[in-house]
Amino acid sequence: EGNEPGDSAKITYRELLHKVCQFANVLRSQGVKKGDRVSIYLPMILELVVAMLACARIGALHSIVFAGFSAESLCERILDCGCSLLIT
Repeated sequence: EGNEPGDSAKITYRELLHKVCQFANVLRSQGVKKGDRVSIYLPMILELVVAMLACARIGALHSIVFAGFSAESLCERILDCGCSLLIT
């Protein structure tokens, strides 16, 4: 379920696993490894869940900043957690 009343999608566990593994490989190719910190700045969409689970899969810590926050709030959160990658 997304932010809008009619905004929804269906996905199987198999499809989700495939997307998570693909994105985990993307994160690894960007040099993200276990223990690294990653910030995720996305609205309530499927890609948010995929990014979060991909971080967990490779052991990277993730911090979710919802898209409603301002640029200043995002900046503060990035600096506070010392993230090495921002997913938007």
